[in-house]
Amino acid sequence: MPPSTASAGPLGVLAALAARAEEVERAIDTLLPLPEGPEARLLEAMRYATLGGGKRMRAFLVMEGAALFAVNPTCAARVGAAVEMLHAYSLVHDDLPAMDDDDLRRGRPSAHRAFDEATAILAGDALQAQAFEILAEPDTHSDPEVRCELALALAAAAGARGMVGGQMIDIAAEGQTLAGPEIARLQALKTGRLIQFSAEAGAILGRAPHHQRQLLAAYGRDVGAAFQIADDLLDAEGSAAETGKATGKDAAAGKATLVALLGLAAARARAEILADQAQAHLDMFGARADGLRALARFVVSRRS
Repeated sequence: MPPSTASAGPLGVLAALAARAEEVERAIDTLLPLPEGPEARLLEAMRYATLGGGKRMRAFLVMEGAALFAVNPTCAARVGAAVEMLHAYSLVHDDLPAMDDDDLRRGRPSAHRAFDEATAILAGDALQAQAFEILAEPDTHSDPEVRCELALALAAAAGARGMVGGQMIDIAAEGQTLAGPEIARLQALKTGRLIQFSAEAGAILGRAPHHQRQLLAAYGRDVGAAFQIADDLLDAEGSAAETGKATGKDAAAGKATLVALLGLAAARARAEILADQAQAHLDMFGARADGLRALARFVVSRRS
């Protein structure tokens, strides 16, 4: 189990994230076998894009949520790995020249730079498929209804009315002035839906009552919104050394963000309010949800 994050501050959250990341890293390493055969380059690119990077925040949400309902940690790690694979696919495709055209990801060359564009596209495709394969396997949960519910919820979070739809709106909105609610919806789809699924997945695994599942979904929704504002603040204020990716790109591309609309101070205040709201959704879970509460505070104070 990860260290307690009840009142440990940012270092405690980082330690808890690192502990969960180690668990899910082992799961990913097992689920993405070492490359061999004529498709070896594809598997190598899949592993490159997924292993050895990031804080695994989405997997952390899955596993902390699952712990509230005494879910087998191995099953929770499999779902966390599936979410991280789908997230990695989205980053590989976002970095392509036809999309955000980023050469740096997590402090090293983007997948299309380390390999080539065609391989990066195929690796993203395969990672998306692998995520759903994992959710559908009996090792993830003994109940086929739970496995179907996980797959359905992840598909909804990732598809045209979720992450991919949000990316389409983001591209279409470049150079335009969007109102606050329009930006909030864009970000809720592009970033928030996958984070919301991650927070809710543990309750699905644990066959939790509907109202508890809804509380975790609401927590994930607000954490996702706060996370995206913090990400936009880092793009405006941070450095590539801190973030592991190029910064200042939102303003240069005319991206629609709440930072551009509200300014730095007001956007930061909005993120703090969302973090407070997220924590309030966890009241009924008591001290067992302290890790999730600490994460809500961490997402708005992080520097990478």
